[in-house]
Amino acid sequence: MNIILTRDSQVKVMENSVTNAEKYFGQFCSLLASYTRKTARLRDKADQLVKQLIDFANTENPELRATLRNFAEDLAKVQDYRQAEVERLETKVVNPLKLYGAQIKQTRAEIKKSKRARNNEIKQLEKLEKLRQKSPSDRQMISQAETSVQRASVDASRTTRQLEETIDAFQKQKLKALQKIFSDFVTIEMVFHAKALEVYSSAFQNLENYDLERDLEDFRTKMRGIYGHYDTRPLTDTNTSSSLPWARTSQSAQNPSPNPRKDEEPSEDGSEGEDTVENPREQGQGLHK
Repeated sequence: MNIILTRDSQVKVMENSVTNAEKYFGQFCSLLASYTRKTARLRDKADQLVKQLIDFANTENPELRATLRNFAEDLAKVQDYRQAEVERLETKVVNPLKLYGAQIKQTRAEIKKSKRARNNEIKQLEKLEKLRQKSPSDRQMISQAETSVQRASVDASRTTRQLEETIDAFQKQKLKALQKIFSDFVTIEMVFHAKALEVYSSAFQNLENYDLERDLEDFRTKMRGIYGHYDTRPLTDTNTSSSLPWARTSQSAQNPSPNPRKDEEPSEDGSEGEDTVENPREQGQGLHK
């Protein structure tokens, strides 16, 4: 019986190892699969942000337009790296954890086989004890029972040794798998973040170099070009000795003519203002060709 108790202790240790692996590897697989899916969702949201940045840039002045387009390109490049991250996580982290489940099932089958052999040994021992108590003089039946016990004991010992070898190999592979899977996980993350940091550094520098004043000047030039004909200019002749100019000015202010004067036509059709707007815009585009 002492041998049987020893085997029970061994099998219990082996079974606990497999049970823990099954529990935690399953949780690792679920969590890392969720991590990968959420990384893919982050990639999709960033792609939407890139599209919105480009759409917004097309409505802005040259300097901001060029800056935002460059920033969108950098952000899109990071998403290319994130896509590679997602694919590598699937291949090197999630899939190996999924495949490990099959090995755990196979190891459990070996444990059940060993338990059956142990239970058969216990059963044969109990039969022998009952025969010895009920029929101590029946040597033939007792001899057959002892032979059955011996055969069951040999079978139990053999399956226990096989189980020890199986669990030892399982434990070794489990430790190696953990080391490999999480090393790959860390490597994948380091590669992504290193490349992303490089691109983000370039994007930050691009945003830092944005010439805000040039865009403001362009915007103000446009404003002057659109609303310039409403501006009032100071009078150049301040001589009040003659009342006729004042009378004409007063009449002109009270009864404006339906057509502008010839000397105001360039300002009215916007030709001079348009030239002022185009020059900064052309200069801004030339800087980012």
